[in-house]
Amino acid sequence: MAASSSPVRIEAEIFEAAKLVGETMSRSAAQQLAHWARIGREIEASGTVSQRDIARVLSGRLSYDELDAESQALVRAEWAERIAERRRHVDLVTELGEHGRVWIEVDAEGKVVERSADD
Repeated sequence: MAASSSPVRIEAEIFEAAKLVGETMSRSAAQQLAHWARIGREIEASGTVSQRDIARVLSGRLSYDELDAESQALVRAEWAERIAERRRHVDLVTELGEHGRVWIEVDAEGKVVERSADD
């Protein structure tokens, strides 16, 4: 029986991550997304992962170290997603510039340069 597919909207960030990871795993972005979906399905169906315990760790009411390895993996994935979301809203160039501060970064040629709001 041939595999069928259905169109799905994927956030650009997730798609880009799937492209990057897929390249290292010799998979297309679509194959990587399907792989991640299968892993998620299996973890949720495993019966050993406690969604309640994961929620307790994420809310700070349970120690991460008290979870089994599968649950810890889910918590790390959630933490990574939350961190990425917060980073999307950080604009250090604007923030530093508003305070008249300079910052150091590497330019396109790999040279260390000092920047300011006036650049």
